[in-house]
Amino acid sequence: MKKSVLSAALGALALGVAFSAPAMAADVSACLITKTDTNPFFVKMKEGATAKAKELGVTLKSYAGKIDGDSESQVAAIESCIADGAKGILITASDTKGIVPSVKKARDAGVLVIALDTPLDPADSADATFATDNLLAGKLIGQWAKETMGDKAKDAKVGFLDLTPSQPTVDVLRDQGFMMGFGIDPKDPNKIGDEDDARIVGHDVTNGNEEGGRKAMENLLQKDPSINVIHTINEPAAVGAYQALKAVGMEKNVLIVSVDGGCPGVKSVADGVIGATSQQYPLMMASLGIEAIKKFADSGEKPKPTEGKSFFDTGVSLVTDKPVSGVKSIDTKEGTAKCWG
Repeated sequence: MKKSVLSAALGALALGVAFSAPAMAADVSACLITKTDTNPFFVKMKEGATAKAKELGVTLKSYAGKIDGDSESQVAAIESCIADGAKGILITASDTKGIVPSVKKARDAGVLVIALDTPLDPADSADATFATDNLLAGKLIGQWAKETMGDKAKDAKVGFLDLTPSQPTVDVLRDQGFMMGFGIDPKDPNKIGDEDDARIVGHDVTNGNEEGGRKAMENLLQKDPSINVIHTINEPAAVGAYQALKAVGMEKNVLIVSVDGGCPGVKSVADGVIGATSQQYPLMMASLGIEAIKKFADSGEKPKPTEGKSFFDTGVSLVTDKPVSGVKSIDTKEGTAKCWG
C-alpha cells in the first residue's frame, strides 16, 4: 500500500513537471553583451535594456568585456546565453569579424541576434542592427570641422584617434565618414589607414578611454607637433586628447571633434574642450532591441530595417555651440536635454 502511494506521488510529480515545462518554456529570456560596463554609453544601454525588460516581463542577463576590444569575454557570454536558452541576444561587438562564428552558432540554435551600435562584418551576420548611422555621424563632425576652419582646412594637419587595431565597423564608419565630410578621399571606405592625403598626420588607437586618448595624442604630437585637427572615436578619448594637449600648452590650437553625445561629452562641448560631437541614443537602441526579442518570442517575427537602409536607424544629431552654415546642429542646451550618462 505504501509503495502504491509512493508510486502515485511520483507519478503526480512527473506529471507536474511535464505540465509545468511548457509554462517555463513560455518565459522569455534575453542577453545584453556590451564592450565594457564602465563606458557611460554602455551603462545607459544597460539601463534601457533593463527597464524595458522589466516592463515586458523579459528575464535579462547582462555581460561585458573587461576593456573595449575584449572579444574573448564576449564569445564566452554568447556560449552562456545559448546554454541558458536565451531567446535573443543584443550585442555591441568588440571584434566585428571575429565574433561572427559565435553569432552564427547562436542563430543556428534559434536565437535572435541583434547588433547594437556596431554592425557586424558582414552586417547580415546578425538578424538585425539597431544603430546610429555612424557614417553620417562622422560626416557631420567632418563637415563642421571643415566649415569651421574655412580656407585653413586645405592645409590642415589631421590626426585620428581610433578605437582598436581590429578596426571594428563603428570605428571604420566614423573615421571614414569624418574624412568624407572634411574633404579627404578615404580610398577604400571599409579600411582605415590606406589614405594618401598629405593632411593626415596619422592614426593611433585609444581603446575608447581617456588614458588611451591621452597616449595616442602624445604619439601623434611626436609625429607632428603642428597637428591642429583631431577626430576621436568617442568622448572619453577626446577628453584624454585634450589632457595631452593641455599638458604642452596646445589645447587652444587644436580643434577636437567626437561622437557619442553623453552628458559629460556635451558638457565638454559647452566648456570648449570638444568643438562638436555627434549625439547618438543608446537607451533607444537597447529598448527597441528588447522589444524586438519579445516580439520574436511571441510571433517569430524578426525586426526590419529603416526604409532605404540596411539597419534600423536610431538617429543622430550634431551638438555644438558654434553652428556653421550648411550643417544642421543643436546647441548644448538641447543636447543636455537629450544626453545620457
